[in-house]
Amino acid sequence: MITLQKGDKAPDFSGLDQDGNMHSLADYTGKKLVVFFYPKANTPGCITEACDLRDNYERFKAGNYMLLGVSADSQKAQGKFKSKFDFPFPLLADEDKQVIEAFGVWGPKKFMGREFDGIHRTTFIIDENGIIEDVITKVKTKDHTAQILG
Repeated sequence: MITLQKGDKAPDFSGLDQDGNMHSLADYTGKKLVVFFYPKANTPGCITEACDLRDNYERFKAGNYMLLGVSADSQKAQGKFKSKFDFPFPLLADEDKQVIEAFGVWGPKKFMGREFDGIHRTTFIIDENGIIEDVITKVKTKDHTAQILG
């Protein structure tokens, strides 16, 4: 499953956001980057998590952090999610799962007694030089900002 650890170099990803803009790791050189992977746009846990990050966005900006949400939803679904909740950060529409698999967050899950493959809710904090500072696998959707900023 998730093999990337604190101290590893972050994968050199690239992907399109809700508006068709390309984002890659290189775009964030010199800034801290929070890449948060979530299972599905517009679902309760994902709404709670992303809204907590939105509501604390100024705190992230003050600390030189950029935020980037990623799921396997379509650009259209990501666009609706972003505009419905007025998120100030981009959401990657990783339908082919290239970014998701590069970070190792795709795999078997259990929900209500059934097993299936899906995205494991995971957040990576990447420093200004592209090195992973932290990996949060037990995301608290209501209090995710506190987990990231301490």
